Amino acid sequence: MLFLENVIKNYVQPNGELVQILDIPHYEIGKGEHVALVGPSGCGKTTLLHIIAGIVRPNSGRVMLDQVEVTRYSESTRDKIRANKIGYIFQTFNLLPAFSALENVMLGMAFASGKQDRQRAQALLERVGLKHRLHNKPGAMSVGEQQRVAVARALANRPVLLLADEPTANVDPKNQQQIVELIRNTAKEEESAILMVTHSPEVTRQFDRVDRLEEINSIAKAATA
Repeated sequence: MLFLENVIKNYVQPNGELVQILDIPHYEIGKGEHVALVGPSGCGKTTLLHIIAGIVRPNSGRVMLDQVEVTRYSESTRDKIRANKIGYIFQTFNLLPAFSALENVMLGMAFASGKQDRQRAQALLERVGLKHRLHNKPGAMSVGEQQRVAVARALANRPVLLLADEPTANVDPKNQQQIVELIRNTAKEEESAILMVTHSPEVTRQFDRVDRLEEINSIAKAATA
């Protein structure tokens, strides 16, 4: 379902120095598989998610998602692929403050097909325990509730892959477990694969498959050798 081959990403600093971030010879995730991705801060985990999602283009290599080679397309086409095939749960939620929970989820639908399924958006919010918050804006909601809206929005278009970038980082320990269970259980119902970046050992222990970026990224592997 997800396949990366010879993916390289470098950045050039203002002084001309080349900074090597990723060199991934091979990486794949199967349909419906749930994977936790761990590694030290600054080793390229978020960059990898951005490349998979088509937000950032690698210097070379290819990313295949659901039989589509994401890396060969323009930015605008990658945006459409992402909207149709990927759900992204950002660490900072990225909810639109002027819109209600229901409107935030419906807008997520519009980015993909242009159609807004109000019934599905409402059902997703009810599934994540926000039936009583449909018409509240993010500013009137707790951090945990905002995260739940972000989960519902990420699932709005029935993605084949759900990317989650430290989804419990801004949630207190009391709500951490609820968020992880919510993401995994809802993704399972929707038959979506998961790639979740986390620093939490409590979260990692709940995944049958845990990948360390320094083991799949040749640059990080060389640095720790």
